[in-house]
Amino acid sequence: MPCSAVTLSLATVAGVVAVALLGIAFGTDNWVYIRVDRDAIQADMASGVGSLSPADQERFETEAIYRSRTQGLFRTCFPEGRPKGVDVYLSPVETYCTNIDYYIPDEDNLTKTFSEELMARLHMARSMIALFIVAFFFVFVAFWTGVVGCWRRSAANVGTTAALMLFACLFSAGSMGLWHGVQYFEQKKLNEAPYYRSWPPLLQSHTIAVFDWSYFIAWVGVGWVLVSALLFVGASVCIKKESYNEKRRNLPYIMPVYPTKSSSGGYGPQYGYNTYNHPGPYYGSQYGNYNY
Repeated sequence: MPCSAVTLSLATVAGVVAVALLGIAFGTDNWVYIRVDRDAIQADMASGVGSLSPADQERFETEAIYRSRTQGLFRTCFPEGRPKGVDVYLSPVETYCTNIDYYIPDEDNLTKTFSEELMARLHMARSMIALFIVAFFFVFVAFWTGVVGCWRRSAANVGTTAALMLFACLFSAGSMGLWHGVQYFEQKKLNEAPYYRSWPPLLQSHTIAVFDWSYFIAWVGVGWVLVSALLFVGASVCIKKESYNEKRRNLPYIMPVYPTKSSSGGYGPQYGYNTYNHPGPYYGSQYGNYNY
C-alpha cells in the first residue's frame, strides 16, 4: 500500500477524533468540579470550631458558592440538587444550571464598575471562547482542503491542510492557556464575590476544586489535532516522493526527437518539401540546351 494512502487515512482519523474530543469538551460543563462539604460546615458551626456571620448563614441556604457544582465554559451546574436562591434551568442532561455571563452585549453597561483585575479576567474569558471558535474554523477549512488534496492527490493541498490543522492546534492550545489564566485570576487575584478570596474562611476550608473530565478531554483533543497536522505533513511528503518516483519510471519511455539535416545539406526533407538534384547548365537557350 502506498505511503500516502496510509498517512492520509491516519491523518483523517486523527482529525476526526480531535474534532470530536474538542467539541465534547467545548459543549460540556465538567471542566472543574467544586465540592463543598456542607455537612462539615454545619458540624463545625454546631461544635463552635468555626462560625459564619448572620449574613453568611443566610447565604448558606441561598447562594451557589455553598453548593457543590461543576463549571464549564458556558454554564455552572449543580448535580446535587437545585439551590434555593439561584435562577437555574434544566440543561440537556437534566441538571440544574445557570449561565456564565460574558457581558456580550453589555446592555446595562455593567462592566464600567469592574476593577482592573475583574476586567482582565473578563477579557481573557472572552478571548478563550474566541480562540476556540477560530480553531474550529481552521478545522472546517482544513476539511475541504483535505478532501481536494485526497481527490487530486495534490501535495500542495495536503500541505495546506497540515498548516491549517497546525493553526487549529495553536489556537486551541492558546485557548487552554487563557482558561488557566482565568482560573488563576478567580482563585488568586480577585477579592470580589463570588470568587474564592471573598469566601468566609470556614467555606474555604471545606471546599475542594479539582479538574474534571471535560478539561482532560480538551487537552487530549489538542494533542490529537497536533498528531493530525504531523500526519498530513507526512502525507504531503509521501505524495511528492511517489510523484517523483513515477516520473523517473516513465522517463525511459519518453523518446526525444531532434531535427536533422538532409543528406544533400539542405533542410527540405525536415519540413516535408520535395528536393531534387539540379541537372546543371542547359544549352541552346539563355540557360543552356536541354539534353534528352
